[in-house]
Parts: sequence; C-alpha cells; structure tokens
Amino acid sequence: MNDLLEHARLAEGEQSAAPATAPSVKQAEKIAYENNKLHKRLCRLTGQAIGDYNMIEDGDKVMVCLSGGKDSYALLDILLTLRERAPIHFDIIAVNLDQKQPNFPADVLPAYLEKLGVAYYIENQDTYSIVKRVVPEGKTTCALCSRLRRGILYRVATELGATKIALGHHRDDILETFFLNMFFGGKLKGMPPKLQSDDGKQIVIRPLAYVKEADLTRYAEVKEFPIIPCDLCGSQENLQRKQIKGLMREWEKKFPGRVDNIFAALSTVAPSHLMDRKLFDFANLKATGEADANGDIAFDEEPCSTGNSHVISLHLDT
Repeated sequence: MNDLLEHARLAEGEQSAAPATAPSVKQAEKIAYENNKLHKRLCRLTGQAIGDYNMIEDGDKVMVCLSGGKDSYALLDILLTLRERAPIHFDIIAVNLDQKQPNFPADVLPAYLEKLGVAYYIENQDTYSIVKRVVPEGKTTCALCSRLRRGILYRVATELGATKIALGHHRDDILETFFLNMFFGGKLKGMPPKLQSDDGKQIVIRPLAYVKEADLTRYAEVKEFPIIPCDLCGSQENLQRKQIKGLMREWEKKFPGRVDNIFAALSTVAPSHLMDRKLFDFANLKATGEADANGDIAFDEEPCSTGNSHVISLHLDT
C-alpha cells in the first residue's frame, strides 16, 4: 500500500499528498478485488475439474510435481487451498526432479516449501547430460526429456506411496497437444485430465485442465512465485508447440470464443460421426427403422448458421 501511494506521489511530480492519496487507495482496493476474483476463479475451475473427473478421493496421497515454473507453483498453491475446504482428507507431497541443468538454483524450492510447511522430496538425476549427449544439436529435446522425467517420477511415486500424480498442465496445454497430434501426428489425441500411468501403477491427474494459461501467468505475478527458468527446453526456438500457441493466439484475436468452442468440443465427441472403426462399429451398422438423434439430422443445419441458433444449441447439447 505504501509503495502504491509513493508511486502516485512521484507520478504527480511531488504535488500535495491529498489528491494523490485517494486514487491510490482506490486503485489498491481494485487490484485486491481483482486478485481475489482470480484466486476464486482458479479454485472454482480446479475444483470443478477434480469433481468432474473424480481426480482426488478420500485417503489419497497426491504427489504434486513441482518444476519451478508458474503452472506447478499455482497447482500446489490451489490444491493446498482446496485441501483446507474439502469434505475429504488427502495428503500432499511436493516432488521436484533436479535434472542437473546448468545454473539450477537448488536452494530455491526447498526454501519455498519449508516456508509453506509442505512435505517435499527432491530427486536428483542428471537427465540433462543424457539429453544433451543423445539429441543432436539443433533438434528439440522435449520428447526425450519428457520420457526420462516421466519414468523417474513414476518410480518416485511408487517409492513414496503416492496414489495420484498431479501435473500442472492447463487448458492451453491440452489444446496445443490436441493440435500437435492432429497436425503432426495424424491422430485425434489430446492430453486427458485423468489417465493411467504408462506403467499401470498410478493415476495421473491434471487438476488445472479447465484453467487458462493467461490466468496462471497473472496469478504467478500476484503470488510472486520464485520462478526457475528451464535452460534445457526453454531456450529453444521455433518449436512446433510454439507455432500452435501462436496459431491459437491469432484465432482468439480474430475470432473471440473460437478456442473456447474447440476446448468444449474435446468433451462433446460423436464417435458415429468420425471414422475410427475401433470406436464405432460401422461394419455392423444397420437401419433400425427408428428415428435416431445421432443420425444424419446432425447435418440439417450448418454449425455456423445464425438463423437457427436454437437448433444448433440442441445439437451441441446432445
């Protein structure tokens, strides 16, 4: 508060304190109000995702993977808040994988977690050297780094007795992964809010699945998290994910609401209107003689039509 007042006085060229004080107090109150709204929204969306996918159950031990980035800090912060309010009991342990990246400040996370009073564990594994040795210069390191990190975290979760592994992926990560798989992998595959781990021993959850990255960026600034940059992948340019991120940003700028619609589509799938024979038995499809809401009626109206929006709404709700 004092800093805001001082800033206002300097902006007015050291004029009298009386006219500068009132706007500064009002501005501070507005900032506090907006920050509180942000925190409530993050808690609401995270709680909604947890409930929708039954991510956390009574007696769970949730291993929160803390990388030192804004997303994992926010995840831990919000889960700690929700734990205080939850009608069930679950434990939280923060886990960081120190990959021995150059200039990694190893003291930052322990100091932060001890200040919070959160149980934590630091796993030391030099995956940085492995990635730099194996991946040719100029090639992206994300895939190998991710596989190595995932395997280590699965093992640590088993050793710690964790029943859930919580990752800090948000809504934008999920959408970007969907487009990456579609554009570059030829698959309709995303990043689900909840899934079984590769080794089949744990359940991986993404409680921030409904949260926008922009909100997490702002929240990190509000909370002043001690962000630790990634020197391995963060310094790489022209990654395919960055291209997708730019595409989504351009869409949202030109066509507000388009990204929201795409995200909603991920949970509104009609297998009979795609082409995957493993999801729908096209070979044995027969005419029943009865009307079917999932039949060709779905194409009676174009989804971009404005004259029959009520019909479109009904189609989207089914």
